[in-house]
Amino acid sequence: MPFHPSVARALTRAIGGAESLERTDRLHFMDAGHGYDRFGLHPDFVAFGDAVVGKLYDRYFRVRSYGSHHIPTDGPAILACNHSGTLPIDGAMLWIDVLRHTEPPRVPRPLADFFVSSIPGVTTLFARSGVASGSRGNARALLEAGELLMIFPEGVPGIGKPFSKRYQLQTWTKGHCELAIRHGAPVIPVAIVGAEEQMPQIAQIPIPGPLPYIPIVASPLPLPVRYHIHYGEPIPLHLDYSPDDADDPAVVTAAAARVKAAVQELIRLGLEQREGVFT
Repeated sequence: MPFHPSVARALTRAIGGAESLERTDRLHFMDAGHGYDRFGLHPDFVAFGDAVVGKLYDRYFRVRSYGSHHIPTDGPAILACNHSGTLPIDGAMLWIDVLRHTEPPRVPRPLADFFVSSIPGVTTLFARSGVASGSRGNARALLEAGELLMIFPEGVPGIGKPFSKRYQLQTWTKGHCELAIRHGAPVIPVAIVGAEEQMPQIAQIPIPGPLPYIPIVASPLPLPVRYHIHYGEPIPLHLDYSPDDADDPAVVTAAAARVKAAVQELIRLGLEQREGVFT
């Protein structure tokens, strides 16, 4: 990021983000001794992100949140969510939603695919807001520090699914369950309804380089769909299994299926409850 935290703070005030600054001043922030945490997060950049992205959250996607009381107020935990929409806007909306619906406010720590770190200008911006590269070591360190991880087990195949497969969960990775069992963290299933329709994808052009493909979409810009974010009851994998069970593939596979089923059920309920794509 090309500017200092004091500049981020001033810009936040300039765009009317006093509430965002007040919110992030209450964050539980682990300063590593140089003004940032060990992964590069700084509260002033979190406030800036809240003020800027929050305008999309409030006015464009008009996000509605359900069940946020299921998010633990402290300690290690993992949010496991469906992924969709061609562009990862769903991650940004979930990030804002957690920040605004926890007290004291918690910054969810998204684990990004490795190619994200190779996109110029993005890495530092994301790090200042709480994003970490999705390595096993980073996940372990964050959980041991009592952080709230945000994981999309579908990964890139989720945001790249064709419109014909909307709200059908794709390949569901298991790493979040292994982490939960090994490091004593409950898993909170999350379903986002609305993102599937924001930018319908009709084809992909594979390309070499950091990005996996160029999407061919039906709309050049995300449509103003209404987002609905549903949190389910925490799944206590850390209580149901011992840390040694994290080394058992059968246990981890069964746990991942359990989380996937919970997310799919939340999606079903969310689709049943919404009145329309844009309302």
